[in-house]
Amino acid sequence: MSFKHRQLAAGKWYKLSLKEQLGNIGSEVSRVIHWQNKDENLFWGAIERALELFDLTLEDERWKGRRLEIARAREVFCDAVYGGKIYKSSFKDLLRYFDIFALAVRNRI
Repeated sequence: MSFKHRQLAAGKWYKLSLKEQLGNIGSEVSRVIHWQNKDENLFWGAIERALELFDLTLEDERWKGRRLEIARAREVFCDAVYGGKIYKSSFKDLLRYFDIFALAVRNRI
């Protein structure tokens, strides 16, 4: 498999806390929002990178008990990609969810 985040996939990702991992996914969601309706290639690239980070997080053995929540967040993200038809999800709503983790890391909570 060819990874966009090669260093993270090589093991660095598994040294990050769950908050750090989810905060990084939020960074990609932010990029999705930024490129939406501006540059289709960059928009879809950010989506691919976000999905890759979701998948790396789901593979992380430390989060066995949290996989349902992580998988649901991935599912809601995919719903947003295709217009929020099932959950009425939006990238902005998802960004609010992920920003909480980034703030917790920054504030060392």
